[in-house]
Amino acid sequence: MIIDAHAHVYPDKIAEKATKSIGHFYDIEMSSQGGSVSRLLKCGDEAGIDKFLIHSVATTPLQVESINNFIIRTVNEHPGRFIGFATCHPDYKDPERELDRVFAQGLHGLKLHPDFQEFVMTDRRMWPVYEYCQAKGVPILFHTGDPRFEYSNPHLIPELLELFPDLRMICAHFGGWNEWNEVAKYVPQTNVMVDCSSSFYAMTDERIMEMFELYGEDRVFFGSDFPMWDPKEELDRFLSLPLSDTVKEKVLSGNLIRYLGL
Repeated sequence: MIIDAHAHVYPDKIAEKATKSIGHFYDIEMSSQGGSVSRLLKCGDEAGIDKFLIHSVATTPLQVESINNFIIRTVNEHPGRFIGFATCHPDYKDPERELDRVFAQGLHGLKLHPDFQEFVMTDRRMWPVYEYCQAKGVPILFHTGDPRFEYSNPHLIPELLELFPDLRMICAHFGGWNEWNEVAKYVPQTNVMVDCSSSFYAMTDERIMEMFELYGEDRVFFGSDFPMWDPKEELDRFLSLPLSDTVKEKVLSGNLIRYLGL
């Protein structure tokens, strides 16, 4: 089984606009076809990817419930293809109630993007969310790393774990997008999981293998960061790496299945 553990999706009417907005934020040329559910399914079929972990990010508190409803609906409309993560926002009122609601409807975790949502990972406004997730064992997938901002710098990962030592964290982009030298100082010594999304484009095979050495075979998930990157191209690059079949199986599905208890 192959699972892509990092994919953004949007309703059809805003998919193209949302995708262009991401491209503008990162100054990366994006596909004009956008990040719709139908396009993700098509890409998955072409690549031979069985499941996707899907999510979206609320940039205002007013978006939280509508995005969560969209993710729940998308998962339910395509049985067996999607694993859904919820969103929240630092200024959303009564996050515990909303998180109770969405997890009762089958979502498996929470996605946060400190850079988009403009909060430092250790921001006290997020403590009720962290307390909830720590108590319930709910994993949080964080966007991590961006040299332009302080919000999700890799040094904040161990600082957050000092405050919430039992928080289950997945740190995207090998723990720190475009800050991989910083990553090596702070992240491998923690117990967080990472995905390899939005990293291959900036790395040689040797550098990628160094990241696998840092984390070990049991802590990495495969992810494409659709629609930023083509899932088939990301998968082909991963399969070309000099990793054993056992390691590839863990990264492509085994680690995530174990971590989420699927």
